[in-house]
Amino acid sequence: MQTTIADLLNNYEGMKDTLISINPKFKKLNNPVLRRTLAKVATVKQAAIVGGMEPLELLNRLRESVGEAPINSDGSILVQDSLKEEPSWIKKEPKITLDANTLLDENKNPLAEANRALKGLKEDESIVINSDFRPEPLIEALEKTRYSIYCKEIGDSQFLTYIKK
Repeated sequence: MQTTIADLLNNYEGMKDTLISINPKFKKLNNPVLRRTLAKVATVKQAAIVGGMEPLELLNRLRESVGEAPINSDGSILVQDSLKEEPSWIKKEPKITLDANTLLDENKNPLAEANRALKGLKEDESIVINSDFRPEPLIEALEKTRYSIYCKEIGDSQFLTYIKK
C-alpha cells in the first residue's frame, strides 16, 4: 500500500482509466499537474482514503485489474475457494488430470508438472489436480499468475484443485 500512484501510472498501461473506473473521485488524475506532483508522493493507501474507500479494497481492485490475486489484511493471498459457489468453468471436462500423490511418489514436482500441462492448454481449458492434501504451496504459486484456481475438498482428505488458463 506504500506504492505511489505515479508508480502505478508509469508501470501499468491504462491504470489512470482503471483508477477512475474504480472510483470517480480519481478523475482528478486527468489533470497533468496533479499527475506530475501529488501522484508522485500519494500512496495507494492515501489515495483510498481521499477517495473514501478502505485501502485494502482499493489495493485488491487494483491487483485484480492487473491479474493478481486479492490479498487479506495480513498480506496473505485470499483463497478463492472461500467463495460459496463453485465457478461454472469447473463443470467443463478438464483437459488433463494429475495426481499429486503419484507425482510425489515418483519424486516429481506437482507444481512443475502442472506448469508443463498448463503450457499446452488453449484459452479456457483447464487441468485438475487430485491430492489427499490441500496443495497450498502450488495454489499460492499459481495464484501469482493469470490462471484461475479453485480448490475444493470432496471427501475426507481428498482435494480437487482446478486450474484454468
